[in-house]
Amino acid sequence: MNTAAALSIGVFLFTYALIISERVHRTVAALFGAAVIVALKVVPWERLPEYLDLGTLLLLISMMIIVNIAKESGLFEYLAIKTAKLAKGSPMRVLILFSVVTAVVSSVLDNVTTVLLLTPMLLYITRLMGVNPVPYLLAEIFASNIGGTATLIGDPPNIMIASAAKLSFLEFLSNMGPIAAVDLVLTVGIIYLAYRGSITVSEGERRGIEAAIENLDENEVIRDRELFRKSVAVILGVIAFFFIHDRLELPPAVVAMAGASVLLIWSGVEPTEVLEKVEWTAIFFFAGLFIIVGALVETGVIDGVAQWLLGYVSDTGQALVIVTWFSAVASAIVDNIPLTAAMIPLIKAMGSSMNVYPLWWALSLGACLGGNGTAIGASANVVVIGIADREGIRITFLDFLKVGAVIMVLTVAAGMGILWLRYVGV
Repeated sequence: MNTAAALSIGVFLFTYALIISERVHRTVAALFGAAVIVALKVVPWERLPEYLDLGTLLLLISMMIIVNIAKESGLFEYLAIKTAKLAKGSPMRVLILFSVVTAVVSSVLDNVTTVLLLTPMLLYITRLMGVNPVPYLLAEIFASNIGGTATLIGDPPNIMIASAAKLSFLEFLSNMGPIAAVDLVLTVGIIYLAYRGSITVSEGERRGIEAAIENLDENEVIRDRELFRKSVAVILGVIAFFFIHDRLELPPAVVAMAGASVLLIWSGVEPTEVLEKVEWTAIFFFAGLFIIVGALVETGVIDGVAQWLLGYVSDTGQALVIVTWFSAVASAIVDNIPLTAAMIPLIKAMGSSMNVYPLWWALSLGACLGGNGTAIGASANVVVIGIADREGIRITFLDFLKVGAVIMVLTVAAGMGILWLRYVGV
């Protein structure tokens, strides 16, 4: 191991230790680690743009702008009351309904976009019901990552895998869709068992919540009808372009930036007021983490570990297990995009000695669901926790780990079992 590789590993481990200990804010820890990486020239200054993943950062910022403008119109309160009425005041029905909605939306939209749109609604509903919002926020995070697994466009690793292996949308849906459905049911069950004291209410309490919700008029929470209509139009337009962005050869970030700029111009909202509400702590956390993980890629650490693990593979069954669990565990602690980029050429190289078709699904499964393991395992996790923290709701790294690790292990195991039965046999 060379000096640069040792330094990148040391900074990575030290940064994670700071994040887990929570002695300093996770954003401060990530920026400090990134500064050390750049100062020691582990990643050359001119190569930083390659690892900063500007597409993700600009997508995040643009969608935060759209959501914050729409929020001022009362849009999310309106949708929240509609959803609460549909659930008829049952906290458990709200949990199930939001989990399903989140998973479905995440299967066709970026996970971060999904949680940015749904989290304000979810927080409003839990306040209406007077229940602990934490299990609902966790369910939303897990459901967004599970839903993103189901389709080719649901999560960036899937797009990369489909491009490399020339897989179709229907292939992804038929292979990963059933796994996502099973894992969503499993996840809702685990959340219920872990938080049933917060979710379960007596019949009298349920009737009281239902009566309180029925007395609410969703039309009264619309504070600016003109802004409401403009926000809905722009959000629907952005979603429509997300579906066809690849045909237009436009990155999702460009679509989101266009939507944000159109809504800023059309609404006449003061940009300073909107930009002050952007989750800058989450943005800078991502930027710092991208640089730290970029150092692991730059020095060949990720590629070396992947090759070492796959060096012990002799058949498709063994490879399926190793690819699934290595990508899952690694995705819980590093960004799944560089991990997927490192795994793709290795799986291709194995094609000369075995059938690698099942391994693409194993990589998708592990890379997408591994993010449920830790609070910083996926972009959606960080964004939701950041929004919650801003609202005075604290979800610590260890609080998340207690539930997330269990869900990650069980959902990945269930998914791998389905793939094994389909492609390897009993």
